[in-house]
Amino acid sequence: MLYTSTRDNRIRITASQAILQGLSEDGGLYVPVDFPRINRTWQEVKNYTYQEMAEWVLGLFLTDFSAESIKACVQAAYGENFDDERMAPLVQVGDHYHLELFHGQTIAFKDMALSILPHLMKKAAKMNHNTNESVILTATSGDTGKAAMAGFKDVIGTKIIVFYPKGGVSSIQERQMITQEGENTYVIAVEGNFDDAQNQVKKLFNDVSLREKLAQEGCQFSSANSMNIGRLLPQIVYYFYAYAQLLKEGQIKEGEKINFTVPTGNFGNILAAYYAKKMGLPVDKLVCASNDNTVLYDLFQTGTYDRCRPFKLTISPSMDILISSNFERLLYYAVGENSEEVKEYMDALNLKGSYHLSDEVRKQLSDFVGEYASEEETLKEIGTVYTKEGYLMDPHTAVASVCGHKAKKGLKGKNIIVSTASPYKFPEAILKALAVENPETDRERLEFIHQKSGIAFPPTITALFQAPVRHRMEATVEEMKDYVLAIIHQKKK
Repeated sequence: MLYTSTRDNRIRITASQAILQGLSEDGGLYVPVDFPRINRTWQEVKNYTYQEMAEWVLGLFLTDFSAESIKACVQAAYGENFDDERMAPLVQVGDHYHLELFHGQTIAFKDMALSILPHLMKKAAKMNHNTNESVILTATSGDTGKAAMAGFKDVIGTKIIVFYPKGGVSSIQERQMITQEGENTYVIAVEGNFDDAQNQVKKLFNDVSLREKLAQEGCQFSSANSMNIGRLLPQIVYYFYAYAQLLKEGQIKEGEKINFTVPTGNFGNILAAYYAKKMGLPVDKLVCASNDNTVLYDLFQTGTYDRCRPFKLTISPSMDILISSNFERLLYYAVGENSEEVKEYMDALNLKGSYHLSDEVRKQLSDFVGEYASEEETLKEIGTVYTKEGYLMDPHTAVASVCGHKAKKGLKGKNIIVSTASPYKFPEAILKALAVENPETDRERLEFIHQKSGIAFPPTITALFQAPVRHRMEATVEEMKDYVLAIIHQKKK
């Protein structure tokens, strides 16, 4: 199994090399040259534990890793750091199923992949005799940063630098990041939005002079964003696991198609579902659920990707994104793996702020349905589902729930809502949705969530208010490069 770049498909590298590099030097993203097909029967697979499912699926993609290495990474990643032994339980809520991906140590779906990525990177470095220090450079819209730092905390041979939009994440998300322990972790609040931070991170990756400076210091960049194929591939696992759970419980018959509705920002989570479908998972439609930042919804409706629009701060901040990086991977397949054409689209997006897909290319996106939920609809859905079902959702899951209902008429088969975060992560939005007066402190807000949901306090929440603030750095977008250089030299500003 080899990997190539979306912007130069002459490139051929191994999985371990792609994981170490994070992004291709041409600015593209790594994608599999070919897709593996399901090579086991569902009668066998349906009884797998999450760990067994991960070993099987990852083994199909990481063919330069030994089976023993993959098993070791899986066992190290998925265990007591999750509060449910199923890792990703499937729960019926009304006429939907919810795939709960928030049972890890940072109570968001990013744990599913970022618990294993550090172990894969360590193995990859050893396999490639790479002794450079890895500088993990990551922009976050709220969840990736904490999950990545938790995974890479004090991992020898790494530094991890996280940039997040100041004022653009929930108070709990921010507190999780600025209290993060680890001598190799660095957190910087950026004056701007997520797109500003992510665009600058991409520029730093592609800065030839900066790469040379890093090499002189015995360092190299890598990424913990879903731009890194090593972050994306583990996310495929839970789509297979969801199907297996339905099959095991007799809710579907073997081969029966299902649908997934995914709250979408950077397009990585829903792309993993698309990868699963390309492998042969029986999926009918993938509903791309957007909030009031409707850049993807508009794309699926009109064929035009246009980032030149007001950036809206919403109660679902992890979806407040106008440049969905992983859409480039889908585009690569939609244009028949023509990397030159992908590069033209990406150059147009960078220079003009938009591009338009031909009717022929749009036909290749038929696996997807675009829907969106307004802020008002999202708040109403949280309250309605809680009143009717006694189930409390975070705002991102609520966006998906609204969109799942909107898309229902066009779907064949059961619909699974991908539940990406615990309600504990967004208490302000929950309180607003339930029309409750907002207490003054986060602790009081979380206690209310506890009373309403009946969900025990996750360990990460219990520890959160006892942890001191360790990170206070702030920067403009233009200063991000200077901060990276200072950190490489072990000088915190």
